[in-house]
Amino acid sequence: MLPAIKAKYQDFVIRDWQKRDRTESASVISTVLAEYGLAWEPTGADEDVLEVEKYYLTAGGEFWVIEQQNRIVGTGAYYPIKRGRNAVEIRKMYLLPAVRGMGLGKYLLQQLESAIALQGYQQIWIETASVLAEAVKLYETSGYQPATGVETARCDRVYLKSIL
Repeated sequence: MLPAIKAKYQDFVIRDWQKRDRTESASVISTVLAEYGLAWEPTGADEDVLEVEKYYLTAGGEFWVIEQQNRIVGTGAYYPIKRGRNAVEIRKMYLLPAVRGMGLGKYLLQQLESAIALQGYQQIWIETASVLAEAVKLYETSGYQPATGVETARCDRVYLKSIL
């Protein structure tokens, strides 16, 4: 069965994660984390990447991969959370360095927000680390407001955006 294509942007395809993507997705995320001096935590903050079925698919969320020429160059995901009001958390939004600066991150965030809105959620939460300066700028220029209650040890910022 072919994975569902969520969107296309330039020569990128955003599609649903498949089991065969597990290792390559984890590699993309660990590569980006290392670039910023952050640790890959397979039994902690990154366990969800290794158990996408449990954390996303059976929980009512989605996990997407971004491909360029059949190679995974990024990821993005969300799942329902208990905090907030009818809320989800966007997670694992990472792009390899070679594909940054093309508007892909902004486009991916907009596609995630659209999918979340279609599901009827009212709030989107995002946690990140200050060292991920590009991500911080993207969230702040996309209408996310600083909030409190960071839950992930390597993160020091949390943002909230109300939708609908």
